[in-house]
Amino acid sequence: MKREHIILPADPADSEDRAVSIEGMERGQRARLIRKTRNDLGLSQVEFSSRFHVPVGTLRDWEQARAMAPDFAVAYVRVIGQHPDMVAQAVA
Repeated sequence: MKREHIILPADPADSEDRAVSIEGMERGQRARLIRKTRNDLGLSQVEFSSRFHVPVGTLRDWEQARAMAPDFAVAYVRVIGQHPDMVAQAVA
């Protein structure tokens, strides 16, 4: 059984708090980047998904940190954040 290294232990005074692993922290940071990029563009998940050809279910999973966005997706979102019109035109 694989044991994850805990980087942020749960607060014992908070019954709803949970320990966070390195992978969980990275997944959360990637989720935040994707959500922030979409919000900065003023797009809903459906609009972002349609415009940049990312399945909406995948986008939701990434934004809610249910799945970790792979490296290529993070790079794609960073390019979208810098050049949204160029990317939309390239994938049209």
